[in-house]
Amino acid sequence: MAASESIDVQKNRYPFCIVWTPIPLITWIFPFIGHMGICTSAGVIRDFAGSYFVSEDQMGFGDPTKYLQLEISRVPGGVSAWDRAVQEASEEYKSHVHNLFCDNCHSHVALAMNNMSYPGKRNWNMVAVCWQILLRGKHVGCTGFLRTWLPSLFFYSVIAVIVVFLA
Repeated sequence: MAASESIDVQKNRYPFCIVWTPIPLITWIFPFIGHMGICTSAGVIRDFAGSYFVSEDQMGFGDPTKYLQLEISRVPGGVSAWDRAVQEASEEYKSHVHNLFCDNCHSHVALAMNNMSYPGKRNWNMVAVCWQILLRGKHVGCTGFLRTWLPSLFFYSVIAVIVVFLA
């Protein structure tokens, strides 16, 4: 069973969700790499947007294009445990230096997931949360799909045309 609150894309509310958005240039080349955040029970987005900074409701690279709503029933302690875990992870990451490869927005989400023991496990890491959003995430709609994939499609099409004409 998913969260009782529904997702409201227009208001940018994603209760009990992991959210994802593309990073210009990087996502165009590697469409599976992007920026991630985790939302409170009210749907407020928290994301580790840079060294010593966790933003609230203003993702570092724009509104989400994908989301994964998790099952609150799988969090020991329910809604209060969820919100406490997101808050604790956010406070912790306000003291971290952002590192693109080792300690980043995915790590922030993983810490929140570990803090809440979702779903009874405490071994989340940045790769595991990346796989979750990649394999199980849903696009917020047609615009989310296009914002995620169109730049990559264009980039690789240009490369293909150049290779064909140079060959």
